[in-house]
Amino acid sequence: MKKYLIILSLCLASVFAFNFSQDYFEVSKNLDIFNTLYRELNIAYVDETKPGQLMKTGIEAMLASLDPYTNYYTENDVEDYKYMTTGEYGGIGAIIQDINNKITITEPYENFAAYNAGLRAGDEIIEINGQNVTGKKTDEISSILKGQAGTTISLKILPLGKTTPLALTIKREEIKVKAVSYTSMLSSDIGYIKLSSFTENCSNEVKEAVVKLKEQQCKSLILDLRGNPGGLLNEAVNIVNLFVDKGQEIVFTKGKIKDWDNSYLSVNNALDTQIPLIVMVDNNSASASEIVAGALQDLDRAVVLGQRSFGKGLVQQVRDLTYNTKLKVTVAKYYIPSGRCIQALDYSNKDDEGRVDKVPDSLITAFKTKNGRTVYDGAGVLPDYKTDAIKYSQVLAVLFSKNYIFSYVNQFVVKHPEIIQSKEPIELNNEQYNDFILFLKDKDYNYKTESDYALEDLKTDALKENYYQTIESEYKALLGKMASNKKDDLMRYKSEIKQFIEEEIASRISFQKGRTETALKYDKSIVEAKKLLSDASKLKSILTVIEKPNKQFNSRKKF
Repeated sequence: MKKYLIILSLCLASVFAFNFSQDYFEVSKNLDIFNTLYRELNIAYVDETKPGQLMKTGIEAMLASLDPYTNYYTENDVEDYKYMTTGEYGGIGAIIQDINNKITITEPYENFAAYNAGLRAGDEIIEINGQNVTGKKTDEISSILKGQAGTTISLKILPLGKTTPLALTIKREEIKVKAVSYTSMLSSDIGYIKLSSFTENCSNEVKEAVVKLKEQQCKSLILDLRGNPGGLLNEAVNIVNLFVDKGQEIVFTKGKIKDWDNSYLSVNNALDTQIPLIVMVDNNSASASEIVAGALQDLDRAVVLGQRSFGKGLVQQVRDLTYNTKLKVTVAKYYIPSGRCIQALDYSNKDDEGRVDKVPDSLITAFKTKNGRTVYDGAGVLPDYKTDAIKYSQVLAVLFSKNYIFSYVNQFVVKHPEIIQSKEPIELNNEQYNDFILFLKDKDYNYKTESDYALEDLKTDALKENYYQTIESEYKALLGKMASNKKDDLMRYKSEIKQFIEEEIASRISFQKGRTETALKYDKSIVEAKKLLSDASKLKSILTVIEKPNKQFNSRKKF
């Protein structure tokens, strides 16, 4: 028997060695082909090839054949990568945008360099370090504004509502955008935390927010992860750890290489294991957001409210390359406590056109939470309590894309400086909304509906089949009716347009805080979350099943 085991071991070793040898030969062979092609292309191509850009294009095309999360960062991109992981960058602290071919500040970050220098939304940047910015793209301008903290930059600004430019010298500083963008008591006993990203130290920000809210007599909590695209896995683990006991497995990663198989446990004492908790998600809650929501759901520690999350169950690792470049590469899938992976797309099975399908229903597997509730893999995190996704009108989308709301509010704050100085939230009255409609009188905010496209198809088909002449008058009448209906859309969708005007005005008074507070006033999902937290028996019933608890609850048993 021992003899056969030795022979089997030698055979397996030979197979592995052969496979490794084959892989190594394939890699070596194709690198040689690529190197030869790249050299000959740069030598022989009729026009200048820009070797650096050519290589970057080749790398990005190669990575695009894998998944959208495996990315290459050039030396110039490293500052953007740093911002993604830390929320920090060197700069003046302002968001800029090209509005009507003018580089305009749309939002300064409160208490940072641009704000402290007096820059406000609506101010136009004319020159940077003596160079006119006309014709330059926002990416280029943003790159110039960023730089090492402590260095200075000279700007010529045309302040909103003024005709005389102003020269300023601003010292760049380390800009740290907080992951917890807003926290507040929504009622006498319900606390609210908006977490916008999973950057370094965000778990401590959440912890500080919870402590602060509990000092204000918070008895239940809403953690809002809507729109949060994710980030650092360890920060997600630490946030879950705030609400679950020490020693609980929160997530397990499994990759091709054994070193990437890791179990992440709650290693600290919990902050509060009893406070009623709702986690809000939507279709744009991804990655680390789904670890937090999914783990708390699997552990029956929180009710997940909202819409199905994005479905990103992949883990990336950043690897340093030569010349200060970096590669962010997908190395593993993650599995939350019930044992499920919520990855919705299988990037290893693309069709000939590079399209990726969702996991079919036939392959969706049921898992059990700690209490024995049924949950599913392969399609993001399904909420325990579903609310309707917010659907905005096309007219609002056009008003936004053409910056008409921003431009109107610029005019509004110049006309009404007393409103900004009062620091009081505003509710737009009918006269002010009619003023907005008047502002749009000479503006183009036309848009196409599904009905418009259907009418165009009808005309095309009717012309082909020689029917158009017989229906022309009715067709034109229908077009006129459609145009008339669109004019009415400003009143039909008044409530949502009014909300976004109020949000923009609030941002001029108290910046991001004001914008968020105004949005929360109109948020129907927040209303549902507050109602649910006020009904302790219903909240408890969602997390409870009649079946026996899942005694074999262990994520690794599923592999």
